[in-house]
Amino acid sequence: MPTLSTSSLRPLYKAAQVRELDRRTIAGGIESFALMQRAASSAWHSFRSRWPQARSVTVLCGSGNNGGDGHVLAALAMQAGLKVQRITLKPLHELKNDAARAAALATAAGVGCEAWQAGTALVGDVIVDALLGTGLTGDVEGEIRRAIEAINAAQQPVLALDIPSGIAADSGAVLGVAVEAFCTVTFIGDKIGLHTGDAPAYAGEIDFRPLGVKAQVFFDIPPTAWRLDDALLQSAFTPRSRTSHKGNLGHVLVMGGAPGFGGAALLASQAAARLGAGKVSLATSPDHITASLVRCPEVMAHAVRGAAEASELPCRADVVVVGPGLGQGAWGQAMLQCALQSKTPLVVDADGLNLLVSHWPDLRRDDWVLTPHPGEAARLLGCTVAEIQSDRPAAAQALQRARGGVVLLKGAGSLVAGPTGLVVCPYGNPGMASGGMGDVLSGMLGTLMAQCQSSEQAAWLGVMAHALAGDEAAKAEGERGLLASDLASYARALINP
Repeated sequence: MPTLSTSSLRPLYKAAQVRELDRRTIAGGIESFALMQRAASSAWHSFRSRWPQARSVTVLCGSGNNGGDGHVLAALAMQAGLKVQRITLKPLHELKNDAARAAALATAAGVGCEAWQAGTALVGDVIVDALLGTGLTGDVEGEIRRAIEAINAAQQPVLALDIPSGIAADSGAVLGVAVEAFCTVTFIGDKIGLHTGDAPAYAGEIDFRPLGVKAQVFFDIPPTAWRLDDALLQSAFTPRSRTSHKGNLGHVLVMGGAPGFGGAALLASQAAARLGAGKVSLATSPDHITASLVRCPEVMAHAVRGAAEASELPCRADVVVVGPGLGQGAWGQAMLQCALQSKTPLVVDADGLNLLVSHWPDLRRDDWVLTPHPGEAARLLGCTVAEIQSDRPAAAQALQRARGGVVLLKGAGSLVAGPTGLVVCPYGNPGMASGGMGDVLSGMLGTLMAQCQSSEQAAWLGVMAHALAGDEAAKAEGERGLLASDLASYARALINP
């Protein structure tokens, strides 16, 4: 496979980095108020492209520059002939600097203004959230909280400026309460917190507007992360050589399926086969051999009762996927130990991760991909699930530093932390919240690791193929009732040029 790079991906930044980009842009000769006007103009364009029939708008403005963006947008809406309801959370005479100038501009354009109070009716066809911006650090309280609750209780669609008020820009966590937006138009540098954690449920569609700022020319402000793009699949999955044979397309061994837990390992092995591995083997309890042969006879199923029968199998494979249906008993422990002793590159999932916590708490390797969900990540790091979810990027990076290799932290806005940095997968849907999805992902990763020179890039491609396959399946027949076994055929279509 071709070597991939982040050069074509959208960079993601933390809030402090974007503020520094903003500062340098202003220092470079663009007046700060002109930059605010650019932001408001971009937001207005975003508004009009989504709601061309809107005849009125309600704009809720906070006290800072985010509120200033809202005041200027209100002026633009008034000039375009819309009826504008402007609600401010701070008296206009108390505003300072560009926010005060923006408010005066709106007033000069004929936009009325009313102070927020509980029970205020939000009457616009669309609501614009310009309350808080990216500077929020603690939980939302007081009148701002009540205003956000009123926005969420309204029936109108919401356009959030820069970030939904109440979302932490660096982590995507909800700080007490947050605006539920239909669309978020974000400026200068895209924020990592918009793409993971709780944010995907609040941000809606993300419309990135750089405002003419070329963030990447500032080499001393490296992106915090990168947003994966499905165009990478086209770059990676070029047509195969006409002389390809199964021996040079990777041999994946799935080790899993303790007695009574066969389904997960069967899902993983079939997914590995559908992603194009030359050979797929399955080491599983004898109970599951018949089911494997019926489900996917192309998989070479081995009945394994214990370590003696499994010890040589990992050495014959290019990659071992260990964990699906593994269990935490003696059988599972024996399988994981065989996998670890082989020195073959690994994908470790499910109970394989739990066994690492209990039996190999300090083990670190550079040749594995760990695929925890938040609960497993919490056990690996010795913290709570809430702590993981409060800052998923930091958790993924901490786990990669502690355990080495590549860490794929699953969930909304899955994260891949590897030696070259952090990437975020923006794809996937709630229909994928069903049993077996992680097993299918681990099988896909096994095949891609066997075919890529870089485990990190295999993880990028695997998390995208998995999530996009889920999106295609949901598009075809809906999210509810989406099964893990549905994904393999959709993924196969995605990886064939």
